[in-house]
Amino acid sequence: MILVLLGVLALVVGGCVCVVWAARGGPRWVRVVSTVTVTAGELLSAGMKGSRGRNGSSSSDE
Repeated sequence: MILVLLGVLALVVGGCVCVVWAARGGPRWVRVVSTVTVTAGELLSAGMKGSRGRNGSSSSDE
């Protein structure tokens, strides 16, 4: 289980490095990895927003 989590962490960190590198004009493969990373982040973010709305509960404890 720890190895799987370390692998996921390495992919996330590597993706973030590629996003920064692509913003500075890196090679083509870096721009491809950057696009995949940003797209995956947007999909995960949209999925989290959608799952919160489906439960019918809000998490604001003001």
